Parts: sequence; C-alpha cells; structure tokens
Amino acid sequence: VLALNGKLREAGGKILASNGKKADFASALEFCEEAGGTLARPMNEEENKAILGIVKQYNQYAYLGIKEGETSGQFKYINGMPLSYTKWHQYEPNGKGTEKCVEMYTDGSWNDKKCNVDRLTICEF
Repeated sequence: VLALNGKLREAGGKILASNGKKADFASALEFCEEAGGTLARPMNEEENKAILGIVKQYNQYAYLGIKEGETSGQFKYINGMPLSYTKWHQYEPNGKGTEKCVEMYTDGSWNDKKCNVDRLTICEF
C-alpha cells in the first residue's frame, strides 16, 4: 500500500512513514488505519524530531494523531490517552473548540487546526 522509497524513520520502537500525500484529518487517519497503523503520535522529543524529519523532507505541515476532547482546549491522543508530551507553538492552542485537530509546523512545534484542511499524512506502525 505504501511506496516508501527510503522515507521510513524509526523512533521509540515506532516506524514512521509518509506517502507524501496531503489529506484532511479523517482521510489521513483512514489511510493510516488501512495501512495497518495510525496517525503519528509524538510521545517524547525523540519521536517529535523523527516526525519533524519527515515534515522537513516534504516541507509541508503534517497532521498529528491528536484531537481536542469534549472539553475545549483539552487535547488527547486519538486513542483517548492523555498527552504525555506537548510541543505547542507560542500562544497555541488557541482555537477554543473550533480547531479540534493538531498539525506540526516545519519547526517541530504544534498548532491546533480545523480538521478539514489538507495536511501531510504521516503514519506510525
């Protein structure tokens, strides 16, 4: 399913991969799940840097496997676990319930974003 061409990264026992395609959050998540993984979820600085490597390779912002929960401003991993690590950009998150997804900037910092914008898909396995 994934044509990888050396675009694999390994961090924290996870394999990270991107097909270089952009999609909205739901499509990106579905793609990763169909490939047998999930959207990349950085749980520490090492994993964030590995994801950033792919973001920089494509020079595109990417979705992370993090979403806002029922409580405005409270973000969780998409499996429902609380965040064990964060790298929010200054003054982020600021969507106050309207921006429920999270993207990574090309400097490795995070921003809350509307889920209907197309962003780079990075999966973890």
